[in-house]
Amino acid sequence: MSEVPGDLRYAPTHEWLRLEDDGTVLVGITDHAQQALGDLVFVETPEVGKEVEAGEACAVVESVKAASDIYAPVAGEIIDTNGGLIEAPERVNDAPYGDGWIMRIQPSDADQIEELLDADGYEAAIADDDEE
Repeated sequence: MSEVPGDLRYAPTHEWLRLEDDGTVLVGITDHAQQALGDLVFVETPEVGKEVEAGEACAVVESVKAASDIYAPVAGEIIDTNGGLIEAPERVNDAPYGDGWIMRIQPSDADQIEELLDADGYEAAIADDDEE
């Protein structure tokens, strides 16, 4: 069973978002996503300063099984990336909600955060995935 923390928001494309005290958001991929991908061998983070739209592909994770795009869950500016993933992409597997975060975004419209799934909604979505 995948871990789905209750304090996060989730995109249907399996990214999580944590609203920080400074109004920025940390973004990574969910435990469910990293389990489906398997052992990650490469992470390409977006360029700091890049403006992204909600739903825009802006990063890539590559596992022994496949490569997968990572989508911005909200529109805004990429203000930081997790440079540690270059040398240690397995952090995403080991701690998807901790040291395995991928990027930090300054949202241009904070209301978009509320449009994302809560933990219950995401759990229902992945339960549907598991049934297919």
